[in-house]
Amino acid sequence: MNIQEILRTKGSDVITIDPHVTVLEAMRLLVRHNIGAVVVVRDNEILGILSERDGLKLAAHDPVLLAKRRVADIMTTSLITAEPTDRLHQVMDVMTRHRVRHVPIIEEHRLAGIVSIGDIVNACRTMAEAENDQLREYIRGSVA
Repeated sequence: MNIQEILRTKGSDVITIDPHVTVLEAMRLLVRHNIGAVVVVRDNEILGILSERDGLKLAAHDPVLLAKRRVADIMTTSLITAEPTDRLHQVMDVMTRHRVRHVPIIEEHRLAGIVSIGDIVNACRTMAEAENDQLREYIRGSVA
């Protein structure tokens, strides 16, 4: 299975945010959309990613800073990305190795979607269930 198949199921919409927005506004956006990360974009250029973990670290240091600091101040700029044609297991390995839970999907230098670790786990579960169903049918056919 490749990433494009996941995007076909979940959709390719990505919530983005401007780097000059406050971290507090960004955290509210995450809550409003029930997501764990937003891609930071300005003038169609991908600048970074901001995760709930980034906001939590800042809040743990000093909650007052949430309303004062800008997304650009704390976003991750060394992005781990993938392409729609990348295989599921490759992206899962990269996410595990780099300890990231969200990976923007880039196609021809543009944002084509985002996958989370939850999307990856769900795709693996779906594949395992399909394989189990096929094996059960095979066994039933062999016994009959």
